Amino acid sequence: MGTTKIYAMTKYDAIIIGSGQAGNPLAKKLANAGWKVAVIERKWVGGTCINTGCTPTKTMIASGRIAYLVKRSKDFGINIDGYSINMEEVVRRKNAVVLASRESSMLDLLQPANIKLEFGQAVFTGEKEITVTKDDRSQSTLTAAHIFINAGTSPVIPAIPGLDAVNYLTSDTIMDLMEVPRHLVIIGGSYIALEFGQLYRRLGSEVTVIEGNAHFLSKEDEDIAAELKKILEDDGLKIFTSAKVTQMSSGPGGIKVDYIMSPGSYAPEASAHAVTGSHLLVATGRSANTAALNPGVAGVRLDEHGFISVNDRLETNIPGIYALGDVKGGPQFTHISYNDHLIVYKNLIEKGNESIAGRLPIYCLYTDPELGRVGLTEKEASAKGINVKVATMPAEWIARASENGETRGLLKAIIDADNKKIIGAAILCTGGGELMSILQMAMMGGITYDRIRDTVFAHPTFAESLNNLFSSL
Repeated sequence: MGTTKIYAMTKYDAIIIGSGQAGNPLAKKLANAGWKVAVIERKWVGGTCINTGCTPTKTMIASGRIAYLVKRSKDFGINIDGYSINMEEVVRRKNAVVLASRESSMLDLLQPANIKLEFGQAVFTGEKEITVTKDDRSQSTLTAAHIFINAGTSPVIPAIPGLDAVNYLTSDTIMDLMEVPRHLVIIGGSYIALEFGQLYRRLGSEVTVIEGNAHFLSKEDEDIAAELKKILEDDGLKIFTSAKVTQMSSGPGGIKVDYIMSPGSYAPEASAHAVTGSHLLVATGRSANTAALNPGVAGVRLDEHGFISVNDRLETNIPGIYALGDVKGGPQFTHISYNDHLIVYKNLIEKGNESIAGRLPIYCLYTDPELGRVGLTEKEASAKGINVKVATMPAEWIARASENGETRGLLKAIIDADNKKIIGAAILCTGGGELMSILQMAMMGGITYDRIRDTVFAHPTFAESLNNLFSSL
């Protein structure tokens, strides 16, 4: 007969599953408040942002922008006799930045004496009980009155015939390519897809984007989406919407993708098409890392998509168990994850009454030019029955943009006409995220559009474009 190993259970004040952009700062703050904290990490400290998300992608996008500027150098009177892309150096630089960020995050967790960092797969074995299985198969069992799940998400792999038989890439793996793809085919028109698409186009790849939705960037207003689509197509990306992928296969020419175009988009009737690329990127969304956690054992409720359901204070249906960051569904952004930790910390330690209700939607799409978004779109505001005014202005009207030779884009702000307050903005231009942040602060402070219109901004800055944007009203 086999023997059952009995593991001693270690009690903590808090267990944090996942060392992401909510888990890490929460662990440090709880430790500083005197709590005994366990942090369980499956792979790398820092979560998606540092390891496979924000940090590596923006580092590589910076390399792509340099290639773009070198290619445009003659526009500025600078003649360069050819250039080449050293992909190994691009990846090496990315890896160095990621490693520095990861090690810094790990050192922060290792410093407090009352934080225990464990590596392994966490699984619920009771309502407030976690068992951790390490790479060497050894196990430890932990319990705490408070458990915070910051386990993140992973790329969705759609059920497409033939996909499992081809060598596809995801956002987690594409950045380790040591060569520039000859032809990168991207399944999905997500924000991640577009950032990678423009990046590899700038590095020299032919790029084809196949999107099933009839509307490009369907969450954005049509004028903003159309402007960005034009910019990307001017850069050489081929973008197809209303395109349903039906089959994939490998052959001597590469990876063949068969798809059907819906009627009305590019032809009056549905039509079959195919494209063959050297590399395939699957960018069709992300799913919650909940299955391996076995949250059902603890009674934790999931939504229909497998994300953890929480209330406005980020607590699950089980008192004392919270979900933070991407794993809870909703907007999947680092800044949201970081703000989540502040909410639970202030409520638990400072006895606050913080909530995610009313939190402004805010994000950036890091194409070039970038799109900064805050608050409501025009279509969302109209659907709510708000009496809106809309201010728009092409980026070419910005003096500094003309001086810098960066005139592509469109600025848009949504105003509540009844009180003159800004309720949303989409800023598609160089530095669009920074301009959006100015409007975010105005929205938080209740500053009306006419005060921004008439205020004094230093010249020539991109910020002074807000004078002209609101003068259009």
